[in-house]
Amino acid sequence: MPVEILRLEAVSHIYPGGVQILNTADATITSAELVALVGSSGLGKSTLLHIAGLMETPTAGKVQILGNTPRDDHARTQARLHHIGFVFQFHHLLPEFSALENITLVGRIGGFSPSAAKARAAELLDRVGLSNRVHHAPAALSGGECQRVAIARALINQPELLLLDEPTGNLDTDTAEEVFGLIETVVHQDQLACLYVTHNREQAARADRRLTIREKKLVCTDG
Repeated sequence: MPVEILRLEAVSHIYPGGVQILNTADATITSAELVALVGSSGLGKSTLLHIAGLMETPTAGKVQILGNTPRDDHARTQARLHHIGFVFQFHHLLPEFSALENITLVGRIGGFSPSAAKARAAELLDRVGLSNRVHHAPAALSGGECQRVAIARALINQPELLLLDEPTGNLDTDTAEEVFGLIETVVHQDQLACLYVTHNREQAARADRRLTIREKKLVCTDG
């Protein structure tokens, strides 16, 4: 039975200067659901993703994660750390650390012991097909490999919600297909709720649902 993971309720957002990007937008995403956020540039897709991930506070409305509304900075930080995984277009790996260390660090912040964090990081690198690249720094990895490390990093604290902002937008076609296929597998195997921004029509078509921002509201655009 699907579980509600993310709920956006009457979310509105106004940029500094008075430009409104969202007006009472509503959405619900459940476990094992892959939802694409599509549409033209400048409509506020990334802003919506940041609001859903508790990185940005909406001007009005409510964001619920697993039925709870984190209201202060500490609660929002804890929710991001333990319930939400992020993957961006650029991997943002720390260049001075190896693939294993980049992931382990996030696990340590999430409360794993040093040995448990390292073991889980190694397990995740094996899962994303990088067991032979564990000790490589980001500079020694390809773009696709760096995104695989970023996916593993997003999973280490066992989140229920995965948010992705153009996760393959910086990759060539074949590599993008491999990385997106990995994302699909992870979402369904781990029963994650997933919201991802994409301009790739093929990737958008593979979603369980597609949403777009239209007239500042979220509208289902499935055919």
